[in-house]
Amino acid sequence: METTIPSATVRPARRRDRLLTVLAATVATLLGWVVAVPLAGVELVARSGAGEQRVTPFAVAVSTLLAGLAGWALLALLERFTGRARAVWTVVAALVLLLSLLGPLGGGAGGPATVTLLVLHLVAGAVLVPGLRRTAAG
Repeated sequence: METTIPSATVRPARRRDRLLTVLAATVATLLGWVVAVPLAGVELVARSGAGEQRVTPFAVAVSTLLAGLAGWALLALLERFTGRARAVWTVVAALVLLLSLLGPLGGGAGGPATVTLLVLHLVAGAVLVPGLRRTAAG
């Protein structure tokens, strides 16, 4: 029986894959915004207690990047403190994605804007969850 020692390239490859996953999610949500807003003409406005806020490509990119980096950070912490990081992270990520859908559903944006916001959340989750999960140890 052979015992393999992880090479020094494992960690940089994992970081690279995680960074590419976060960037891919950001690009995917920005493409979704481009299809919905300039091409399809959806007026993408989120409503909250503070009033209406136009959803810009900058807001889409920053929120996707922040969600991806938060997911990455949680995964790294779980890998450090538990042997079941992949399973725990996947459950937490799925719950966070489901909870994130409450924003568009409760925001009262209306019709096409609500659907677009839901799709953007789902697109981010569809890239981030399997992408980061694939890089998880344990």
